[in-house]
Amino acid sequence: MHIHENKNWPNFFWDSQKLANLLAEIRHRQGKMLGRMEALGFSVRTEATLDNLTLEVVKSSEIEGEILDINQVRSSIARRLGIEVAGLVSSDRHVDGVVDMMLDATQSFEKPLSEERLYGWQAALFPTGRSGLSKITVGAWRTGENGPMQVISGAYGKEKVHFEAPEASRLPNEMAAFLDWFNAANDLDPVLKSAIAHLWFVTVHPFEDGNGRVARAIADMQLARADKTAQRFYSMSAQIRLERNDYYNILEQTQKGSLDITEWLTWFLTCLGRSFDQVEDTLQQVHRKTKFWDVIGHLELNHRQHTMLNKLFDGFEGKLNTSKWAKITKCSTDTALRDIQDLMAKGILVKEDAGGRSTSYLLNEVINS
Repeated sequence: MHIHENKNWPNFFWDSQKLANLLAEIRHRQGKMLGRMEALGFSVRTEATLDNLTLEVVKSSEIEGEILDINQVRSSIARRLGIEVAGLVSSDRHVDGVVDMMLDATQSFEKPLSEERLYGWQAALFPTGRSGLSKITVGAWRTGENGPMQVISGAYGKEKVHFEAPEASRLPNEMAAFLDWFNAANDLDPVLKSAIAHLWFVTVHPFEDGNGRVARAIADMQLARADKTAQRFYSMSAQIRLERNDYYNILEQTQKGSLDITEWLTWFLTCLGRSFDQVEDTLQQVHRKTKFWDVIGHLELNHRQHTMLNKLFDGFEGKLNTSKWAKITKCSTDTALRDIQDLMAKGILVKEDAGGRSTSYLLNEVINS
């Protein structure tokens, strides 16, 4: 029996004593992190927010097996938030839709959640009305015409069924109850409320597709309420992506258990804590990048150079050479070589000492220190 079939559904309960120390630790770390960020300059906080919102969008999609172009995501977020950054690229409407959902959740976190708002989020994920090649219902609850809603993970042909969601006929009442609870003021700790909202929405699975991403957006919205700020300094989805197997396992385990969700809350809190561990790395990266652009900001660079320099900072895989430059920026190898030689002349790039079949290039450590 799934938990939504329990006669007491959705009256979740948990062992508060078992969670007390863990929750207190998480809230303490959360407060220290927010206090530290508040003491930093506006530009650093803005850059950290841009980086973490980008991670949140990209990694939430990756959990579902969808790979988004990180430069398009970053550029779309920057434009919508009015952040001036170097190397903006154009973004397609699918990327813009995913970004619009996340920004509405995190930047307007104080607004009530409604059916229409959720419809808009899910429709933004599927601007063509299709999921892959299949036409789906968008901007409305699923109808049940395609049979039971099964929650699955894994590659096509190797899917694993984790649980089956409630029948479509139950959705109006189920979602009304969820929204009433989510919007109501109560004594529940706001971080625990984020964890419960995530689980509850995923259990109901009201849409034909996009439920996981919407659930994580709802959780982020509630975490923004817990932080009391629209600025985002950590990414829960990035951490869930790293722990994707455990994420699906705990969801499956919880769905097939009782309404005691202590284990789910424990996992969510510890995962959130591990996402805080990445804040220090993010800060160091932001400091380096901010200093780098401050140093070279007076130099005239083209959009390809801006794009590739940001890629080098954001985790470029392998070695940078002219062929990779040309492929990524969609230019000829001759143009790529001219771009690279110009950056070398300006002291931004240097040749890598190690030889090989092709010359590779690195950021100049003098600037990048």
